[in-house]
Amino acid sequence: MKKTIHWFRQDLRLFDNQALVNACEYGQVLPVYIHDPVNCGDQKLGAASEWWLHHSLESLNAALEGSLNIYTGDSASILQQLVWKYEISNITWNCCYEPWRMELDRVVSEQLEQDGVEISESNGALLWDPEEVLKRDGTPYKVFTPFYKRGCLGAMPPHKPLQKAKGLFLKDPKSVELDALNLLPTLGWDAEFYTHWKPGEAGAIQRLETFISSGLKGYKDGRNFPDRENVSRLSPHLHFGEISPHQVWYAVKRETADEDVGHFCSELGWREFSNNLLFHFPHITDHNLNPKFDAFPWEPDGKKLKAWKAGQTGIPIVDAGMRELWETGYMHNRVRMVTASFLVKNLLIHWKEGERWFRDTLVDADLANNTASWQWVAGCGADAAPYFRIFNPVTQGQKFDPDGAYIRRFVPELSELPKKYMFCPWDAPSDILKATGVELGSTYPHPIADLKKSRADALVAYASIKESGTSNG
Repeated sequence: MKKTIHWFRQDLRLFDNQALVNACEYGQVLPVYIHDPVNCGDQKLGAASEWWLHHSLESLNAALEGSLNIYTGDSASILQQLVWKYEISNITWNCCYEPWRMELDRVVSEQLEQDGVEISESNGALLWDPEEVLKRDGTPYKVFTPFYKRGCLGAMPPHKPLQKAKGLFLKDPKSVELDALNLLPTLGWDAEFYTHWKPGEAGAIQRLETFISSGLKGYKDGRNFPDRENVSRLSPHLHFGEISPHQVWYAVKRETADEDVGHFCSELGWREFSNNLLFHFPHITDHNLNPKFDAFPWEPDGKKLKAWKAGQTGIPIVDAGMRELWETGYMHNRVRMVTASFLVKNLLIHWKEGERWFRDTLVDADLANNTASWQWVAGCGADAAPYFRIFNPVTQGQKFDPDGAYIRRFVPELSELPKKYMFCPWDAPSDILKATGVELGSTYPHPIADLKKSRADALVAYASIKESGTSNG
């Protein structure tokens, strides 16, 4: 029988895995995962994502009955050695759209084709191929609505999910143990993760079923409230490919077609949009898509950045979000926008600082989504929020956490405050602060920024670059 390698990357699943199905049809399959610190450069996984990856690989290996072959090092060299050792005739993989992975795919393809190996690539990560979703003039979209409505919904429907791949899997005795990758933290900061997440394909399917049964109804409006269950929490499962967007798309589409279903599908569309931006404009990982922001007068401040990371800004909804992130490896999407806006607009700290911290602490730290979202909030990305749209964290908290349940959960030192002052404790009379055990500057910090003044300062900074550079189109 022919021997084939399936190269697992961001497709850690057996269901709806076209490349793995192709491998099984060729003959015996050597399933391979390579932890590659050599080629990723500064786009390596953050610590929270490494925690997830460890448990996801553990789950995949169990599903393969112990046949997952794990290696660490330069992917191109390892694959070539395996080709020679096992006389491999074919290699299959699902495309990844991170710049370093795309370059690695090019190198591996050229190298192995010279060895006479047949390469089979599939799209297992996106609903639509980014090379095909283009404007009529052949250029990529930079605005979401036409991208989604014309480019995506106007194209062929996504393919229906495939059944579970079944094959004869081979085990290489030289495969290393999962623990050799050193993905788990040596300190116990991940203790709470285990109560919030179940990495792996089974956990992904279970999470999807739970969302459809108890979170999809009311999604359109409920998704904005961080204390409600109207969020899917599928993002880390999608990032690591434990479930495909096709499985999610069609599972949701089987429900009654209403505004909740339509809005959730459009959120999958935003995931597509971010990946298309990264595919066509790979420089956005390090540079503003809108070049006029290259002249923006950012104000680096290590002390304020540290307070923001620690959830000690003195702004309750911001602190709640940053503490949720540290405890769970996740932050509610509405709160992500509020915390990001506070960093780049109230503190005038560069969006790259926030992007780096989120990439290190989020279990769903997808390079495309994370980069595009930070640029969106900062006003320098595609279809970006206007820079003058500055989220007021007090009114955001009052509107989307009206009972203060989210703040009370993650900022318990304020839990006894009346709702009237929950979002702005600095406005509370001294007798109320004393009665509720709140001492500003001691039990809870004073705000590190004056919201009104910092908003005005941000608008002045924006005005200084408004006439310079070019528009992002």
